[in-house]
Amino acid sequence: VRWDSDHVVFFDDELQAIAHEIIYNGADKVHIGLDYFDATINRIIAWVVGTRNMQKALLKALLEPAAKLKEMEKNFDNGRKMALIEELKMFPLGAVYDYFCEQQSVPSGIDFIPEIDQYEKTVLSARK
Repeated sequence: VRWDSDHVVFFDDELQAIAHEIIYNGADKVHIGLDYFDATINRIIAWVVGTRNMQKALLKALLEPAAKLKEMEKNFDNGRKMALIEELKMFPLGAVYDYFCEQQSVPSGIDFIPEIDQYEKTVLSARK
């Protein structure tokens, strides 16, 4: 995976394509390593955002009807496949990910930032 020069994982087309390949072609054979560093960004926020972006990309691929898409590709049903892929872009990935966060008892959206602020005040400031 190629990151920007400061090593932050973004939810971009490249990450989504990689997650798609992982899910469609054997996730049991893949180990995912992520890197987070940017001298101008809070490293904990970069870590949380990057991890969540990888989770979202994998979730997006998991929610796609893989068998149906593979069948369409095998049968050269490219028009219907394209229509389905375009429709999938409008599916509510955010709502599903928010539900996942709720089930894990972690904040959704950017509601994790106050927890990071508190961690910085109570833990990181004591390390100086």
